[in-house]
Order: sequence, then structure tokens, then C-alpha cells
Amino acid sequence: MQEKIEELNKRIAEAKLGGGEERIAKQHKKKKLTARERIEYLLDEGSFEEMGILVTHRTTDFGMENEQYYGDGVVTGYGTVEGRLIYIYAQDFTVFGGALSETHAEKICKVMDMAVKVGAPLIGLNDSGGARIQEGVRSLGGYADIFHRNVQASGVIPQISAIMGPCAGGAVYSPAMTDFTIMVENSSYMFVTGPNVVKTVTNETVTAEELGGAQTHASKSGVAHLTATNDVDCLEKIKRLISYMPQSNKEKPEKYPFEPAEEIREKLTELIPDNPNKPYDMHSVISEIIDRESFYEIHKDFAQNIITGFARLGGRSIGIIANQPMHLAGVLDVESSVKGARFARFCDCFNIPLLVLVDVPGFLPGTDQEWNGIIVHGAKLLYALSEATVPKVTVITRKAYGGAYDVMNSKHIGADLNFAWPSAEIAVMGAKGASEIIFRKEIKAADDAEAKLAEKEKEYAEKFANPYRAARRGFIDEVIHPKDTRRKLLKGFSMLENKKVDRPDRKHGNIPL
Repeated sequence: MQEKIEELNKRIAEAKLGGGEERIAKQHKKKKLTARERIEYLLDEGSFEEMGILVTHRTTDFGMENEQYYGDGVVTGYGTVEGRLIYIYAQDFTVFGGALSETHAEKICKVMDMAVKVGAPLIGLNDSGGARIQEGVRSLGGYADIFHRNVQASGVIPQISAIMGPCAGGAVYSPAMTDFTIMVENSSYMFVTGPNVVKTVTNETVTAEELGGAQTHASKSGVAHLTATNDVDCLEKIKRLISYMPQSNKEKPEKYPFEPAEEIREKLTELIPDNPNKPYDMHSVISEIIDRESFYEIHKDFAQNIITGFARLGGRSIGIIANQPMHLAGVLDVESSVKGARFARFCDCFNIPLLVLVDVPGFLPGTDQEWNGIIVHGAKLLYALSEATVPKVTVITRKAYGGAYDVMNSKHIGADLNFAWPSAEIAVMGAKGASEIIFRKEIKAADDAEAKLAEKEKEYAEKFANPYRAARRGFIDEVIHPKDTRRKLLKGFSMLENKKVDRPDRKHGNIPL
């Protein structure tokens, strides 16, 4: 018995070395952590329990029977992050370049199934060259098994993907179906086809970084929700991200300790410029409303005309969607609509209340937007906020024009509480444009057309460019002083904490994809 135990310990020790100490040393020179080091850093000390450590591949073709490594290129198991149970897999690039085999996929599927059964977040640390070509369709089938489980787990448990090395071909689709993707700058990339194939097919010359690097996906495609400067930064961002989430869709996020104090924020009264065409930074509004230093922005570099992120309000985790007047005047376009819709649906999946801050002059006009489907993409945001059953509160800080007023969590699509600042302008369009249409004949007949336009513009603005007509109809619950915003939100979200909505009896809706 003792000999068997010693043999087992030897095999486990060999398994933890992965592809060998020499390869691991090379990885350290590149400032990349090994798979096991990543897990050790992310999880609470001593909490990791490994599963499938002695698994090896079953391939006998191309001499593969002579190359056997315990674990088969992926470390899987469970542990805790700040005391919370999570399931994890980390691909080991030192073993066959982290390439996915049949058994490699089976190990990942096992922890995915366990995470869903138990109800705990799943974190995938991706660092793989793709499918193991020596296995042919078996490795492709392994990917499909993972994809299927990503879909089954969606909306049931939080799923986070960290891209910490190469991720190409079929490997990119699993991270794309998870809730959040974090990429490490200068050491990771994602693309369906690499630079060489692109060069052959389209004659374009592009580097891997330009084609699918972290900054590319963070700012252009929107595939990456967050970027990190190195492996340690990436793992720290994962820790912070999951702190805003519950374990599963059956729970609510953990409420942090909070002591009520003087909640009047005088600075909010100074943020809106007197000139309605002058921009201001919506981040300043957010920082004055939420608990100090609690905002965690998501998709920061993508579609910057809308802000999405997590924060805490009175210790409660909330999701924030806000127009950003500093970029494109805060208009809605194709990218911002998709960004906002995706975030709203995540929050609704996991019982995270939504705060929507509105300063929107409408949808971005132009052939580019129309031809790229602003109608259907704008409808995604409308659908997502209409469908959401979590507590939903809206604050209109300034402009709320046209269809964008409806889309940005108006009372008409199910918002629970709608507040407006006195500076709010709720109308079909801006005063100038409306006056040019309504008073066209009077302006044309006037001796001084410009003076008449200015007169009518002022008349229209006094009548419609304010929140009071909407408040009289009940579309705005209260016109509040800006400095009272935080106090009103604290009370509002507390009142809505036990909100429940019965959904229609259906398989699922058909969101305009």
C-alpha cells in the first residue's frame, strides 16, 4: 500500500510540472505565469482542489502514444475567491501548446457541469493554440461539447473568460459566449483566421496584434470587455469583477456593509452646463451618486458614447447604463446600443438592479448607421430594457429626445422609478429643429427670419424643453434637485429590493439579433 501511495505522489508531482521545468522557466522570462501559478494567485491560499490530474490523452496516431503528459494540457478543479466557491480551468501552454484534445475537453466539461449543478461561477483561463490536429474530429467535437455547455450555463451561473495567450479558430467561440472576456495586452490575441490566412485570401498584411490583440478587441470589435497589462493584473480584475455578482441566478449579489450618513451631494448641482449644447463628463455624475470608489467600468474603450459598469449604492451591487455627452453628444448608435443591451441582459440574468442615466439627443443619423442596421441594433437595447425584471430606475439629467427617450428605460417600457433634474428636456426633438418645422410659414414670412426663429425657438423651449409636462402625465415620478439624487436612489432601490415580476408563459422571446 505504501508503495502505491508513493507512486501516486510521484505521478501527481510530475503532473504539476506540466511540460517540464525548462519550458516553465522560459515562460517566466516572458513574464507569463504558468497555468498552476495563475490558479494559485487567483484562488484563496490552499483552497484549490484539482480534478483529473492524472488524465492523459488516448491518441495513438502520429507517434502520440510516446508523448503522454498528466493532465493533458489543462488544469481543472475548484476553490474559493474571498471565501466564495468558484470552478476553474486553466489551459497549460507548456503541454502541446495548450491544444485541446478529446480528454482535455472532457475535463473542462466536467467542471462546467459541476458549476451548473452546484450554482457557482465558472472561470476559464485560456492559453491554447487551438484544436489538437493529431486528433482530427475528436478535438472539434470536444470544442462543440464545451460550446453547448456555455449555452446551457448562460444566465444560470456567471461565466468569465481570461485570454492569457493565443486563442484562435474554434477556440474563440467559447469566450464569446461567456459573460465577460478579459484580454492580456501584448501576450494574447483572438481571431477566427490568423494573419497568414488573411494574407492568402484577402492580400491584407496585418500582424496578430493588429488583427486580434487586446486593444483591437477592446476598442474596435467590442469582443474584450476589459484589458489587463499582465497576468497578475488580469487575475486581480477577475477578483474584482466577480465581487459584484451573485453565485448564480438563484441568488442576489452580496450586500456590503453600509452606514447611512449625510447623502446630499452638493457637487451635482454644478455639473450641468448652462449651455445645453456644451458637453460634460457623465463619469462625474456617476461618482457623486454611488458609494465612493465603487464604479467598475465595463467596455470602457468601446462605444464611448455610452457608459456601462458596476457600482455599489448603499452597499448594494447595481449596474449602470449612462449616455456620455463627451462622446458624440451621447447619441445612440449601432455599437452603443449593442453594448448597452448586452450589459442590461447580464444584470437582469443575475438579479443586479439597473440605474439608467439619460442625456441623449437621439439616434445618430446617416447612411452608415442606417445601412449597418441602426433600426435592429437600436431595438436590441429597447428589447433588453423592456424585458428586464430587476429593479430599474432612471434619472434624466438633461436631454431625452425622440425615440431615444423611449429606449433609455422610460416609464413606458417598464421602469419602476423615473426621476428628472430641472435641467431635463423631454421632447420629440430639440427646440430649434422643432421650431423650424412647426413655425416654418411664420419664419418664412417674417422680415427677419433669424430673429423670428430665435423667438419661436424660445417659445417652444419654454413650453416643451422641460420635465414638467412629462411629470404631469405621470411619465416622470418626481422632478428632483440634483443634490438629492443619491438620497432618492438609496430609498428607491431599497423599496424595490423585493420586486417580483411574473413573465409571460413562453419558451423565450425573439430578441432582434
